[in-house]
Amino acid sequence: MRKLANYALACMMALSLCACGTEGGSSSDSGSALYKAGTYEAEADGFGGSAHPVHLSVTLSESAIESIDYTADGETPTVGGAALPKLVENVLAAQSPNIDGIAGATVTSTAFFTALNDAITQSGADPASIEAKDTGAAKAEDIEKTTDIVIAGAGGAGMTAAITAAEAGKKVIILEKGAVSGGNSSYATGGMNAADTHYQKEQGIEDSADLYYADTMKGGHDLNNPDLVRTLANNSSAAIDWLDSIGAPLSNVGQAGGASAMRQHRPVNDEGKILSVGTYLVEHLTNTCDKLGIEIIYGAKVDRILVKEGVACGLHATGTDGNSIKILADDVIITTGGFGSNPDMIVKYRPDLEGYVSTNAPTVTGDAIPLLEEIGADFVDLEQIQVHPTVVQKDGALISESLRGDGAILLNKYGKRFFDEMNTRDAVSAAISAQDDSYAWLIADQKMADESTVVEKYHSKGYMIKCDTLADLAKLIGCEESTLEETFSKWQAAVAAKNDDEFNHEAITSVVTDLSHAPYYAVQIAPGIHHCMGGVKINTNAEVIDVEGNVIENLYAAGEVTGGVHGGNRLGGNAVADFVVFGRIAGENAAK
Repeated sequence: MRKLANYALACMMALSLCACGTEGGSSSDSGSALYKAGTYEAEADGFGGSAHPVHLSVTLSESAIESIDYTADGETPTVGGAALPKLVENVLAAQSPNIDGIAGATVTSTAFFTALNDAITQSGADPASIEAKDTGAAKAEDIEKTTDIVIAGAGGAGMTAAITAAEAGKKVIILEKGAVSGGNSSYATGGMNAADTHYQKEQGIEDSADLYYADTMKGGHDLNNPDLVRTLANNSSAAIDWLDSIGAPLSNVGQAGGASAMRQHRPVNDEGKILSVGTYLVEHLTNTCDKLGIEIIYGAKVDRILVKEGVACGLHATGTDGNSIKILADDVIITTGGFGSNPDMIVKYRPDLEGYVSTNAPTVTGDAIPLLEEIGADFVDLEQIQVHPTVVQKDGALISESLRGDGAILLNKYGKRFFDEMNTRDAVSAAISAQDDSYAWLIADQKMADESTVVEKYHSKGYMIKCDTLADLAKLIGCEESTLEETFSKWQAAVAAKNDDEFNHEAITSVVTDLSHAPYYAVQIAPGIHHCMGGVKINTNAEVIDVEGNVIENLYAAGEVTGGVHGGNRLGGNAVADFVVFGRIAGENAAK
């Protein structure tokens, strides 16, 4: 990213800004000028929150937006960081802030336009009145290429499959609907489940693939395909080793809901603080794709799976400019994700979820499902749609389950615990919905904030509210302070005794805090649509199965687009395990 050499950082509010325009010229006839020429500074909170805002330096002549420089240290390099130069390019071409943002980088796009509009306003112009120019760009050229393997979707599963195949010497092209890589994988906040890993052994944690298998089957209410679950569990340790090999170690091991052992592997930064697993892995996977020369064509919405005499032989897509993109290949891999951001499809399979907020990336709309139907693929468990218990309702932001694994608790509006925080997601969601007004508060403390960048990020973005004392926390929740004191006293006694008599907290022996370290951090949450457990049917080789039970030759699928791995409920940490394990299997078998 381009850096500004100097700027005055004078924050006035959370979303705006510096008002420090530097006059660079004047007009003899100010009435004819669109802008007062100069360089204007402005900023707004992006993914990095108020601690690391998106800061713009916008240079205007009297009639044009001449340049936009930015500093955005808080944005994820492969998401917001990749979107910013495209946003600058698009604004300079259109000479207007009234254009579309970058799909998949909504938070960064919103911050960019908020700051840009502020800078334009400082110049004396009205941003809303500046119409976008017709750039007159010619329609993008049609593309037709031939490769060894073509993949639909540059999320975690797609990039894992691509890297695996490229490591085997194959030429790979990925078609990605969005403008950046990642998809739903970028939104993962917890970690990756894996059993019998070298990290567990080094930390004295006892676990096994058999126990992982049993937990996943139980968590999925035994609706899972046992063969797929066995494949997931047996290959999880090797998947951790593979991530090590590409420079993406997940060395911190914590507790996830529904797990009988500490097996959720998480990344840490140089200071040892826990990071969000999704953005971390997407960054490393994207960089590895680049190093291996894997071509990713962005803005390519796949609209047809090419089949010849029953054998998959390529993909057709339409580019954002309407151009045709045709990639012929020996093998095809589908990794387009679920349909959590497609309300119509959600209601089709689960009418009871109408109106629920979604935690999903906006590009995750189930595009591949009708395409797979057209070529005779079979599906399983499409009605199995998971709601996550801890979602901020105003914008669908997910509050990581890993916080509850580390000791965060859930309180109702009266300041009381009401359920085992680390039960399965469907059970915790149901318990929250059953409370008065159907919401709860998730509470962390300073010890958790000191050990995890996740709490820090939620606070800087305004999701978690900092309360210096229990009295302040009681005031925020609207409950009696004495009730809160009793709740915390019981929790601290349970942690000390390593036994939760009240609600049988399944991970009480592994929490890292008893919430005795003020200040406190609180966020109001309720359930939201999170994961589609159902999808296209595959076997243990990640091959797609047709409606007659036969393999569709040379066609593979992995990740959330598939069904059968998670059954009726996905355990936290299993989505990342799913996309790494089956992404590798798809890439290996396609490469053969």
